[in-house]
Order: sequence, then structure tokens, then C-alpha cells
Amino acid sequence: MADEQEIMCKLESIKEIRNKTLQMEKIKTRLKAEFEALESEERHLKEYKQEMDLLLQEKMAHVEELRLIHADINVMENTIKQSENDLNKLLESTRRLHDEYKPLKEHVDALRMTLGLQRLPDLCEEEEKLSLEMIQLMSLISIVTLRSRKQSGRRSLRSLPSLNPWLLQPLLPNNFKWLGSRTPGRQPPSGSSPHP
Repeated sequence: MADEQEIMCKLESIKEIRNKTLQMEKIKTRLKAEFEALESEERHLKEYKQEMDLLLQEKMAHVEELRLIHADINVMENTIKQSENDLNKLLESTRRLHDEYKPLKEHVDALRMTLGLQRLPDLCEEEEKLSLEMIQLMSLISIVTLRSRKQSGRRSLRSLPSLNPWLLQPLLPNNFKWLGSRTPGRQPPSGSSPHP
């Protein structure tokens, strides 16, 4: 009788061990899954923090860029104000010079008329004449260049026999520098003559 009770006690113990072992394996499996989830979440958290650092750096870069833009705007505003002041000074200086020039020209014209000479051209007439001469010069150069390209495609204006530099002489400004000339001035290239 005592042996049977001992056997029953051992069977109960084995049953309990088995149940506890199964329960322990289930908890162990869950614990392993939780560890894996924990490690994954730690990796994600690290990536999130790195991304946040990059965003903060980008934010600071944009802040610095905005600061530089504002600084450039301030400099440009000051430059515009200075330019406006210079423009007003130039306008005032131009007005004074014009007021000084006008009576002097009228006096000179009156003296020339007493000698039978024609009056001097007005400023607007001189500007219109200069603009017309420059337009004629550019048109002439364009026509000659097109003809030259049609003939050879690579000849320069200096080598064209049909273009006499002396014909361009009255149309050139005083500081015009001929191709190949080492000194400024309205001198045509060597080898050309005033008469074609």
C-alpha cells in the first residue's frame, strides 16, 4: 500500500514537471520573441535618432542660408539706396551743367551769327548724329562680314580688299582701336591710304 502511494506521488510529480516544463517552454519562446522585438526596436530607435540629427543639421543649414539671404538683402537695399543717392546727385549735376551750357552756347551762337557763321548743333542733334553714324557703321561692318563669309568663310575684316579703312574713319570714335594696332586712336592699319 505504501508502495502504491509512493508510485502515485512520483507520477504526480512527473506530471507536474511535464506541465511546468511545457509552460516554461512557452514562456521561453515568448521571451525569445520579445528579445528579438526589443533588439529590432532598438535598431529602429537608433535609426530614428540618426534621422533626427540629419533633419536638425538640415534645419540649421537652412537657417544659415536664410541668414545669408537676409544679409544679402540688407546689402542690396543699402546698395540701391546709395545708387539712388548717386543718381540724384548726377541728375542735379547734369541739370547745373546744362543750365551753365545753354546760355554760353546761345552767346557763342550769337557771336558766330555776327560773323556769318552757322550756329553750333544742339546737344540733342549731336547725340542723334552720333547714334546714326554708329548704326551706319555697324550696318556696313555686318554687310562686309556676310560677304566675306560667303566668299571664303574664314577671312577677317582686315584682309578684305573691298573695305577701305579710310571710309570708316569719320564714323569711328576717337578711342577706337584698329585690329592689329598696338596704340589706341583713329589711325587705320598700316598699308592703307586715304584714297581708294
